[in-house]
Amino acid sequence: MPSSLPLSPHLAPSNGPYPPHTSTPPPSNCPNTTTHIHFPLPPSFPKTPIKVPTPPWIKGPLLLPPEKILDLSQKSHKNHTRKPYSRDRSLTEKVRGGRGRQAMKKILESIAKLQEFDASDGAESPAIESGFEFEVPLGEQAEDEDGRSGSNEGGKMPWARAEKIVFWRVKKERVATKAELSLSEAELVRLRREAVKIRKWIKVKKVGVSLDVVDEIRKTWRESELVMLKFDLPLCRNMDRAREIIETKTGGLVVWSKKDMLVVYRGNDYQITSKSFPKHSALASVENFVSRNSEDRTTIFEDGMVDTSDTEEDSNSPPTGLVMGIDSGAGLIDGTLFEREANRLLDGLGPRFVDWWWSKPLPVDADLLPEVVPGFRPPCRLCPPRMRPKLTDDELTYLRKLARPLPTHFVLGRNTRFQGLAAAILKLWEKSLIVKIAVKWGIPNTNNAQMAWELKRLTGGVLILRNKFFIILYRGKDFLPRSVANMIAEREIELKTQQLAEENARLKAVESFRVSEETSPSTRTSGTFSEFHDIQTKRGHPMDRNWEIKVRIEAEKDRLEKELRKQEHKLLILKLKTERSEKQLAKLNSSWSPADAASDQEMLTEEERQILRNIGLKMDEILLLGRRGIYDGIIGSIHQHWKHREVVKVVSMQKSFSQVMNTAILLEIESGGILVFVEKLRKGHAIIIYRGKNYRRPVKLLPENLLTKKEALQRSIEMQRRGCLKYFAYQRQRTIWNLKHKLREIQEKSEELVQCKPKDP
Repeated sequence: MPSSLPLSPHLAPSNGPYPPHTSTPPPSNCPNTTTHIHFPLPPSFPKTPIKVPTPPWIKGPLLLPPEKILDLSQKSHKNHTRKPYSRDRSLTEKVRGGRGRQAMKKILESIAKLQEFDASDGAESPAIESGFEFEVPLGEQAEDEDGRSGSNEGGKMPWARAEKIVFWRVKKERVATKAELSLSEAELVRLRREAVKIRKWIKVKKVGVSLDVVDEIRKTWRESELVMLKFDLPLCRNMDRAREIIETKTGGLVVWSKKDMLVVYRGNDYQITSKSFPKHSALASVENFVSRNSEDRTTIFEDGMVDTSDTEEDSNSPPTGLVMGIDSGAGLIDGTLFEREANRLLDGLGPRFVDWWWSKPLPVDADLLPEVVPGFRPPCRLCPPRMRPKLTDDELTYLRKLARPLPTHFVLGRNTRFQGLAAAILKLWEKSLIVKIAVKWGIPNTNNAQMAWELKRLTGGVLILRNKFFIILYRGKDFLPRSVANMIAEREIELKTQQLAEENARLKAVESFRVSEETSPSTRTSGTFSEFHDIQTKRGHPMDRNWEIKVRIEAEKDRLEKELRKQEHKLLILKLKTERSEKQLAKLNSSWSPADAASDQEMLTEEERQILRNIGLKMDEILLLGRRGIYDGIIGSIHQHWKHREVVKVVSMQKSFSQVMNTAILLEIESGGILVFVEKLRKGHAIIIYRGKNYRRPVKLLPENLLTKKEALQRSIEMQRRGCLKYFAYQRQRTIWNLKHKLREIQEKSEELVQCKPKDP
């Protein structure tokens, strides 16, 4: 080796008695030494090298001269070239701290320094010359505890002197309950202690506080002064509303509540007048009012529709709508502006629904409206010019968002015929664009789809939403209020009268006008005998018995030819679309080049295949193969599975077994694994692939010869589109064949009739 090459520290002798950099050779008779490589050293090289720490794989010590050892205790001195100081450097250089207080102070210092430079030069600053002045009152800067200059008010920023306005969330005021207002504190505490001990309750089901529940409450009050109620959906979501309903219908006081439970106190003035129907003095006036009005209960609409529906309820129990009529009238003055406006909107449409499970305003009970209205008919509709009555997707979305915060107008349950409800909806549409109908809970045999279809047929509106809770109808762009419809009807009658008057005047003028004999004859033949003669000559003899059949055959022939041209045009469009789809599919297939099968592949015995099959079928971790098929992400996911386990389970949703086998073979080739088994599952097929004993994880998990996820989806869509286009093209082709066959038959019939001689007159 030449002497000019340096010696690596790793080549230093591990057991030699001399340092590696000394020029003194070891004695030749030393048995424990190895051959050394010697280098000439400069005269200034120190004679005492320093031992340096070595890594564990170097067995011998590493000795270096002192000047070759890096001293990390001394700081490196770098000569930075200082840039010339500019006047606006304090404003343009970076400020640490972002938007913090110290950063704001530095910005203020920079502004003050800029003003000092301008004052020293004796010239006005460019900001002042341009008409811009700093509105920040800097003042005399005082030093903070940290030694930095700040403002003269305790180190606060100028903008920090302003008063901070904090808008706290307005907490909902707690409204005192009826029991707290009417009962004393000691009595209320006693009742609540007794309420906690109750272990039996009355179940209030989805129907709400029905008459059966009220009767059961009254029977329980005969034995105990407290009754516990447990509410089901939907009233359990709004316990405040449940408390109001209970106090209204029973006349009791709710003294204790917890989650979906209420305890009702019968009151101090509770009286039992009968074993079957106990009375409450507070409820007596309500029931007397109901008994007086239950015999002749009518709902009168402004357009003359009267509800005379019979009452099937018990006369001794208060009807729901009438009790609500009393309760809702008291809330017309009190309540929020939203409630007052909704009550004003629903006033006069019908009785209210007392068992409403949401907050007020209370909707109209559609079950109490008349089922049949004499003389009812759908409204007159007329769309404005240059406007399509059909809603666009954006308009439909806007209307659905608009209907979300609106109050519920009607509640529908058992009613089967909806003429009264349709009349109320038409009346409401004069004030509101949208009507919102809720479906009652717990009522069997309610078909929302049938109810929505019947309401749409009666009103002519547009159904914008229907589910098991709501039916929302839009009045439509062509809706006409009754006043406008009446004006249009009157205008049409007036126009028809005017047209009749003009026609009578024209007839009188024609009668008074006489044509002179010198007038030149008209050259037109329309409506003359010559025109009739020409038609009979061309079409056939009037006495021919087959003449009518020939006319029908000609009409059918013209119709078939027109339909044939139409179908051929549609077939041409389908062929053009198919060609465009095939070009796009060929473009995607060109970027997909499957790999070749490996010539040398590992072999598995039957026992190994059976064991790997059982392992794969028991695996919970699967790789789902969807409509995209095999793309680069699938192969990458297979390698990720093989990182932790030897077998991967791929579930394919393809129906045909031949397609599944082709997919399995392609997965085996692209992944480089070994296909173990293909098993039929309840949903799809399971493809089990073994990674092999000599498996090596590839550097790139995503192969470059396959499609990406986006391209695979586009390819799947194009394949589906091409299949649909070919199917429809085949249908059009069959239709054309049938039309041509029919046209050929009609042509033969026409030729047979032409050969027949007409009957002599």
